[in-house]
Amino acid sequence: MMMQAEAQAVKQDLFLRNMRALWRNDPSLAIRVDAVPDDDRIAVEPTRSGAWTAKMVVPSGDSVYLHSRYDPVAEAEKMASAVPIEDKFCFVLAGLGLGYHVRALFERLHDQAIIICLEPSIPLIAAALTCLDMTDLISSNRFFIFTDTDKTRIHDRLYPHNARIMIGTQLVKHAPSSRIADEAHREIMNMVSEFVTYTRMTLSTLMSNSRVTCQNIAMNLAAYVTTPPIDILQNRFAGKPGIVIAAGPSLSKNIDQVGALKDHAVLIAVQTALKPLMKRGIIPDFATSLDFHEMSQKFLEGVEGLENVHLVAEPKATWHVIDRFPGPVSLLDNDWARLLIGDKLGARGSLQPGATVAHLAFYLAVYMGCDPIIFVGQDLAFTGHVFYVPGVEIHHAWRSEINRFQSMEQKEWDRIARNRQILRRVHAIDGGEIYTDELLFTYLEQFEKDIAGVAARVIDATEGGAAIRGTQSLTLAETAKAYCADRLTPDLFAYRKTTAWRDPTKLDETEQEISARIDELDEASAVCAELLELLEELKSLTDDPNKFNQRLIRVDELRTKVSRESRAYKVISAATQFAEFRRYAADRKTVAGGATDEERAKRQIDRDVEFLTSVRDGADSVRTILADSLNRVRKAERTS
Repeated sequence: MMMQAEAQAVKQDLFLRNMRALWRNDPSLAIRVDAVPDDDRIAVEPTRSGAWTAKMVVPSGDSVYLHSRYDPVAEAEKMASAVPIEDKFCFVLAGLGLGYHVRALFERLHDQAIIICLEPSIPLIAAALTCLDMTDLISSNRFFIFTDTDKTRIHDRLYPHNARIMIGTQLVKHAPSSRIADEAHREIMNMVSEFVTYTRMTLSTLMSNSRVTCQNIAMNLAAYVTTPPIDILQNRFAGKPGIVIAAGPSLSKNIDQVGALKDHAVLIAVQTALKPLMKRGIIPDFATSLDFHEMSQKFLEGVEGLENVHLVAEPKATWHVIDRFPGPVSLLDNDWARLLIGDKLGARGSLQPGATVAHLAFYLAVYMGCDPIIFVGQDLAFTGHVFYVPGVEIHHAWRSEINRFQSMEQKEWDRIARNRQILRRVHAIDGGEIYTDELLFTYLEQFEKDIAGVAARVIDATEGGAAIRGTQSLTLAETAKAYCADRLTPDLFAYRKTTAWRDPTKLDETEQEISARIDELDEASAVCAELLELLEELKSLTDDPNKFNQRLIRVDELRTKVSRESRAYKVISAATQFAEFRRYAADRKTVAGGATDEERAKRQIDRDVEFLTSVRDGADSVRTILADSLNRVRKAERTS
């Protein structure tokens, strides 16, 4: 009896210690675990080795033990030793059990790797915290437990670790846990996999487009400092309905209804929807732009009547669109622009960076206080097996290829079918399933995350496409009747006549700042060249510690000049994101690999050579960009 009481006391002490760590690191999970009564925890039983195991019922009605009845620790170590860990920085583990295999895997991993554990049973988590000291795992910020498909929680917890996830992810299954709750594990796994897909697509896009993005920002600096910020729009339309008009295929169903709602709702159109709208005489109140490619200027070709449309654009949008837009323009705050010209010249109102123009239009609606926010043409899938609403620019490009053997619909389907390897099915708004692809899926993921974080009602009146979690599905007619009966008063748009839409007074100071950045890049490039020579010398000195350390003093002096805190380095790294990611991955692998001091030194030198070569080349590339930007600022008119 005494031994049983002592064992119970030990278990309670373990539970309290683990819970203290959990409260500090994951309070939302701690609340749920703490709410489990002691008697509702999964019952555990001792094994021959003195550790614990538990018997649970599988869906078939049979029983299965979570761990060995003889030696759970040895069993866990055997399981962990079979997991391939080379070049992996993220391990998705299906099943917590009582934690033995989690600890065994954690102890095998280097201190750069994370474990994502999927465990739907809160009573089992509570029991595990009584059996094993997991305070170091919980406190490490490298161990995460997910119990359900809460997308917002998954994104918020894992987002800071997306680079590690992208470097390499390994799935690990705990076989008994899979037998007990395979379906629940699959559902959580699908949600985590969707996050991984979203992360990879987002980071890949960021890295591949980083140089052209920075080029556009630099070329837009003259417009950036002369146009007014969006501050005048904050909560201007509080409580008024706002319609976000995307260019999905379902827009053709109700585009005329959208026109009838002019002056009854704030119309915010993505730039790709401008041609179809203007062709019907529908003039939106706002348009959004962020596309980096100069081809997007074609969205404006042949479009007349935009003089009263307010364009809200990210500075990364191609300057060809910003230059030729005839109406009011506001550019959003941008970190790289402020890095180039300073906060005094560059700081202004901002929105969350948009994955697409439709996301940007949604963020603008939120910023302006619109409620409800109504989606139209937001398919995020291939409704009717087509890609676009009729009349978009790509259809004009295809027109010469259309004949009796090749219809526009066939061209649309060919485009979809070419991406069959990345097609996937999602829930459709009208029930059943519908095809989308990985890119559109990441946009859907982003919308669902964004919608979960806003107070405004969001109504999906697209009448087609993918179901968007967090929205209310209504037809546009039902939405108009419920929310768009009243007319918007003219004073809401009066700011357009009182705002100075061009102020050239900051151009001279902007010119000086860009010139200063060019000088800093020249210095950074010269430092990189000297460092590369020294590093080549160090390669031959790794077996001579004294000489190696003597030359390392000069290397360290030069490194500080191109450190990650220097302004020049920050300017360069923004334009060379792929090189930055490779440096990050190399850093993690250098630290993680088990190697001798000499081997580690050689790895670090190779990493530094590759990295500094990228920085030097990046400095030369950005210098060219800034020289072109400087010419545009010098040529900009100094009169308003």
